[in-house]
Amino acid sequence: MTDFSPVERQMRFWIVALAVLLVGVYLLRGILLPFVAGLALAYVLDPVATRLERIGMGRLTASLLILLLFVLAFILSLLLLLPVVVNQFGVLIENLPANARRLQQLAVEYGGPLVERLGGQEALANVERSLTDLVGQAARWMGTFATSLWSGGQAVMSVFALLVVTPVVAFYLLVDWGRMVETIDSWLPRRHADTIRTLAQDMNGAIAGFIRGQALVCFVLGSFYAIALTAIGLNFGLLIGLVSGALTFIPYVGSFTGFVLSVGVALVQFWPEWTMIAVTVGIFLFGQFVEGNILSPKLVGDAVGLHPVWLMFALVAFGSLFGFVGLLLAVPIAAAIGVLTRFALQLYLASPLYTGVEEEQAPRIRLDV
Repeated sequence: MTDFSPVERQMRFWIVALAVLLVGVYLLRGILLPFVAGLALAYVLDPVATRLERIGMGRLTASLLILLLFVLAFILSLLLLLPVVVNQFGVLIENLPANARRLQQLAVEYGGPLVERLGGQEALANVERSLTDLVGQAARWMGTFATSLWSGGQAVMSVFALLVVTPVVAFYLLVDWGRMVETIDSWLPRRHADTIRTLAQDMNGAIAGFIRGQALVCFVLGSFYAIALTAIGLNFGLLIGLVSGALTFIPYVGSFTGFVLSVGVALVQFWPEWTMIAVTVGIFLFGQFVEGNILSPKLVGDAVGLHPVWLMFALVAFGSLFGFVGLLLAVPIAAAIGVLTRFALQLYLASPLYTGVEEEQAPRIRLDV
C-alpha cells in the first residue's frame, strides 16, 4: 500500500471535497437559488450590520432593520417599475417582426446600391435573402427566449419561494455571520491557518470590491440610460436602459447590448430624423466615457484582479453548468481561483523549479509544509 506524505493527503482530501461540493451543487441546482441568493444578500449586507453593531445596536436588531429596509425598497421598486417594464417587454416582442422588417428595408434601401455596385445583382439578392433569414431567426430566438425565461423560472423555483425564502435565509445568516466565520476559522488546519486566513482575506477583498463596486456601476448606468432614453422619447427606453445597466455586470456586454437595441429602435422610430438617432448614440458614448473614466476606477478600482475575459468565461461556464445559481456563484469562484492562481505562481517563482537553485528566498506568503 502506497504511503502518502501529509501534503499529498491534504491535497487529496481537498480535491475530493471540492469534487463532492461541485457534484452536490449540480444535483441540487434546481432548489438552491433562494439559498444562494440569501447567502449573497447576507454577504453584501454584513458590513452595514457590522457598522451598526459598532455604534451600539444589537446584531439581531441591526440585521432585522437592514433586511426590512432592503425588502421594502425592493418591493417599492417592483411596484413602480415592474408594470412598466413588463408592458414594454410585451410590446417589444409583439412589434419585433415589424421593426426587424423595417431595419431590413433600410439596410437594403441604403446599402443595396453599394452591394450591387461591388458584386452585381446576384450579390444583392444574396444579401437580401441573408438579411431575411437573419431577421426571422432573431425574431424566433427572441420569442423563444421570452417563453423559456418565464417557463424556466417557474420550473426552477417559484417566485414565491424566491421572495419569501431568500429574506429568511439572509436574516439568519446575517445574524450568525460572525459566529459562522469563527466556527469555520476553528476548523482550519492549525499548521496552515495563517496562510489560509491571508488567502481568504485576499479573496474577500476581490469579491467584495468587485460585487459592491460593480453593483453601484450597474445601478448608476442603468438609471442614467433609462432616464435619458425615456427623456428623448425613445420607445422601450426604460426597458433598454434597465437591461443595459443590469448586463453591465458583464464587461462590455451591457453597453453593447443597450447600444444595439437603442440604435435599432431609434432607426425604426426616428428615421430619417438623424438628430434623435445621433442623440441616442451620444447617450451611450457619454455613458461609456463616464463608466470607463469615473465610475469603474472610483468604485471598482484596479485591485480586484478579475480580468474581463476571465469573468465572462466564468459567467458563461458556471451559468451553463448550474443555471442561475451558477451566475450567482461565478464571480466569487472566479475571484477565489484568481487569488489561488496568483499565490501558486508566487510559490513557483520562489521555488527551485523556477530558479534552478536549491537555496531560494521564501515567498511573501509561505506555506509551511
